Order: sequence, then structure tokens, then C-alpha cells
Amino acid sequence: MDTKELLKKVRKIEIKTRRLSDHIFGGEYHSTFKGRGMTFSEVRQYQFGDDVRNIDWNVTARYNEPFVKVFEEERELTMMLMADVSGSKFFGTKNQFKDEIVTEIAATLAFSATQNNDKIGLILFSDEIELYIPPKKGRSHVLRIIRELLEFKPKSKNTNIAEALRFLSSVMKKKAIVFVLSDFIADDYKNTLKIAAGRHDITGIRIYDRHEESIPNIGMVQMEDEETGQSMLVNTASKKVRLNYGKFYTEKVRYFNDSFTKSGSGSISCRVDESYVKKLLGYFKRR
Repeated sequence: MDTKELLKKVRKIEIKTRRLSDHIFGGEYHSTFKGRGMTFSEVRQYQFGDDVRNIDWNVTARYNEPFVKVFEEERELTMMLMADVSGSKFFGTKNQFKDEIVTEIAATLAFSATQNNDKIGLILFSDEIELYIPPKKGRSHVLRIIRELLEFKPKSKNTNIAEALRFLSSVMKKKAIVFVLSDFIADDYKNTLKIAAGRHDITGIRIYDRHEESIPNIGMVQMEDEETGQSMLVNTASKKVRLNYGKFYTEKVRYFNDSFTKSGSGSISCRVDESYVKKLLGYFKRR
């Protein structure tokens, strides 16, 4: 993709997703993910009804009358976007590939966070950390994130969600709002997710295509695993082959739902031909 084409695509995504974040998600995002807690603001004279636990004894002793500490909600948050850039992201049969939906969802969330004056960071992962952009504020920073999501070429085609979550825990010491975008055709991340969710507010967004859910009966087919690059002849006429694949896929979805539920994290499943706008809004309203 040349520079002119890339900038054109970035601008197109910005126009679409910024409109969504301005008119739909701004308020929903803000009300769903409020400040991390209360931070000290100032002291003032004690008034009847104030909580005596908030009395500032040092100031009270100095002025010989009671003063209380005033706290206000911390508004500024940090959002971390974690996007799976392994081989399977290029799968798609209904107008859009999974990576295109991931980019649009990430951009919409990022512009919603920008409206709230929050910082946004990005982690691109496969079975290793492909790229880390530390959290910053501002439109130009969000546009850089969109450019990377559109253009980045990963070194590996494999997936390791646990490794990505371990990296998150190592670089983000303070609580962050985290969105993990992947097809979650992976396992062995349940325990790591539980540890990361103890510190961060995590949501898994599973992006999938309906043709991944089952294999149609179309005879002998040459198939290639996008992640391993392995090519093989598959007899889709075999009921056993179709049944085994169905079990494999169902198990991965069950593992995703079970892992996020038991860790206390949120989860969204969005098919590429469905409206991610409705999915995100529904999720925000449920929280």
C-alpha cells in the first residue's frame, strides 16, 4: 500500500469511526468507564454532615478549627487496544476481512477515549509482541494507531494470547481499560487472563466469520492453515471430518466465553457481517 493510498484509507476510517464515536459512543463510553477512583483535590472548612473520616488533622491543628479533605473522581483513564495480527485475521467471506473490522472497532473505541481526554496505547501481537505503542493523547496519535492497524506486517502467523497478556501486565502498572481484539482461535490463556483482570478492566472482542463455524460438504478440498502455512487435502464429504471440526470450533468459543466470564472480564462476539455498532452499544448499556 503506497503512502497516498494509506492516507486515503486512514482518512476514510477516521470519518466513519469518528462520527460513530461523536454521536453514539462518546457518552456511553464515558458512563461505562468512569474514573479509576477518588483523588485528593483540596481542603475546606468542616461543615455539618461531612464525614469525620475526611478530617485533615494537620490543617485542623494549624488553624485550630476543623478542615476536611475534598476528593474528586479521577476522570483521566488509559485505554489499551490489543489486536491479534496473526495469520487468521485475513479470513473473511462476506464483504470484509476480520482485520478490517478490528481496525474500525479499534478506531471507534480510540476516538471515544479521545473525547474523554484519555490516553490510548496499542499492542499488536501474534505469538510474540509485534509492536507496542505507549499510551498518549490526541488525534494524531489515534491516526498513527489506525495506520499501524492497516499497514503492519507481522513477523509471525501464530497466536499466543497469554504472552500478550503477560506483556500487558509488565508494561501497564496502573489500571487500564483494555480491549483484546482477536478471533480467539487459541487456548491456554485462562490463568494469565485472570491475573491481568485482577488489575485491569478487560474486554475480549471476538471477531469471526460465519463460514468458520462449520465446513460445508464440497468434496476433496486443498486447505491451508493461515497460521502454520501447512497445506493438506481435506475430505469435506466425510461426516466425521465435519463433526470433528465443529467440535474443535465450538470448544474454542466455549473456552473464550468461560475464560472471560470466570476472570470477571467482559466479552463481545461479533460476526464480520453483523453491526459492530449494535454490539458495542449493547455491551456498554449492559455494564
